[in-house]
Amino acid sequence: MNTNKIVSLWLLVAFCFSASVVQAQRKSKNKDKDQSQKQEVVFTTPYTSPKLVVGIIVDQMRFDYITRFWNHYGEGGFKRLVGEGFNCKNNHFNYAPTYTGPGHASVYTGATPATHGIIGNNWYDKVSDTEVYCVSDDSYASVGTTSDAGQMSPFRNKVSTITDELRLHTQMRGKVIAISLKDRGAVLPGGYAANGAYWFHGKNEGSWITSTFYMNQLPKWVSDFNSSDMAESYKKPWTSLKDISTYVESGTDINNYEGLFKGELNSAFPHDLPALWDTNDQFDILKATPYGNNLTTDFAIASLDGESLGADAITDFLAVSYSSTDYVGHKYGVNSKEVQDTYLRLDQDIERLLKTLDAKVGKGEYTVFLTADHAAVHVPAFLQDMKIPGGYTDSKSTKERFSEFLKYSYGSEDIVKNSSNGQLFLDHNIIKNLDLNLAEVQEHFAKELMSYGEYSHVYTGEQMWANNYTHGIPHILQNGYSQERSGDVITVLNSGYISASARSKGSTHGSPFPYDTHVPLLFYGKGIKKGETFEKTTIPDIAPTIAALLGISFPSGTTGQPIVEVLRK
Repeated sequence: MNTNKIVSLWLLVAFCFSASVVQAQRKSKNKDKDQSQKQEVVFTTPYTSPKLVVGIIVDQMRFDYITRFWNHYGEGGFKRLVGEGFNCKNNHFNYAPTYTGPGHASVYTGATPATHGIIGNNWYDKVSDTEVYCVSDDSYASVGTTSDAGQMSPFRNKVSTITDELRLHTQMRGKVIAISLKDRGAVLPGGYAANGAYWFHGKNEGSWITSTFYMNQLPKWVSDFNSSDMAESYKKPWTSLKDISTYVESGTDINNYEGLFKGELNSAFPHDLPALWDTNDQFDILKATPYGNNLTTDFAIASLDGESLGADAITDFLAVSYSSTDYVGHKYGVNSKEVQDTYLRLDQDIERLLKTLDAKVGKGEYTVFLTADHAAVHVPAFLQDMKIPGGYTDSKSTKERFSEFLKYSYGSEDIVKNSSNGQLFLDHNIIKNLDLNLAEVQEHFAKELMSYGEYSHVYTGEQMWANNYTHGIPHILQNGYSQERSGDVITVLNSGYISASARSKGSTHGSPFPYDTHVPLLFYGKGIKKGETFEKTTIPDIAPTIAALLGISFPSGTTGQPIVEVLRK
């Protein structure tokens, strides 16, 4: 082989070796790049950290208030939440009774009364043999008023709340502020660890107050707000927001289904609040008008600056409960022009709150959920006139008939210690002294009550203890049944019926039927997907959904599940 061929062969070998080295280096770089990309995915933060979570509960809001008044809403309130957020269209309370106290507790604990123990607004306490209020606590004093309106705490709630878990997770650095016209609407969402829970004391004061459970004196921003006469500014006539002739989604303005303020001759717009002021407990009259919601929004916005909410990367929580919708619903009823006007004005409040959050916290930097603590039935007299099942029970006649049953069967009425929230509480000592079997007595009572024709369901405490109901009315009742606190016999009035002693005008709530259980559930903001679902969701799902979003522990009694469709991956 000549010299030229040898040199050429060595050059070829060198080139091939060089090419293989380059290729190997490229593969190595690509491999390193792939591994780097994999590491980047692996170490992406597995949770979302909004600067602020805003929980909104609208008291007594039926789901169909979104659709019924849709064409009247502006673009920045309900429509913004629905259009840019996630809409759970088949959201229900999965327990009864459907009242304000249990509703707020269930939203924030992710549990039902069977677990958290708030079985009503008021209930008969079997230990003390007295009726108790869900947040009353005379071991604490009022702050901001000389009245006893501030003697409140969450101690009757048996488990933690999502707000408690946020405080624990952030080593108490994340702030929690809860606000509502109603004390229970602030105390139960605020939980045990809130920085502040505030409610409105009307009468002749018109001030936001709290309890020594939270603090010994009001913060300066709250005192300044109370001194600003903001509440006084709403002492003005309640006129309709729009031309009332356009409120075709509601009934007539004057009818026999609506209640009246003291001093009014009929229920027609406008309602002259200045003229009605003194005869309707002064500032308390604001609660039953949209102005109560306006004032709540004013105070919520003041809290953003006052508490520097959403000002840093540590998540804070603002819990807002709009209560005026409940007061208006109770007074005027589901089909009233007053309810429609209240929701059109609430739509403006929500828009105002969202715009303020955009400006102060930053659009895309906060997360909102909106739901209700219960819905409401149409005025039963209205249902009757429409030839739809509904009406009023003859409470007096029922009581007299049941009294005769007790005397005949047991020789005395004393065997029943209390009747409240659709439940009977029996005297177990008397039953024991008569050598009777408790389960048999309960069943005897249940069969007697079912024979009256006014109840669709009657169950016994023994049935609630012994069975595991998985669907239907008994399942809903069992979720609302606390073994420690509930009664011996549980009754459910026929659909559309309420007790005649409850109210003869306006709407009410409390039943396990869809008109009381079907409520909105909207999620919006950071970490939330845009979309909707018709799959059934329940109220206890809210807290674990927010907990999953934040990457924090579920509240200690959680029975709900995260709604995975809501969360952006």
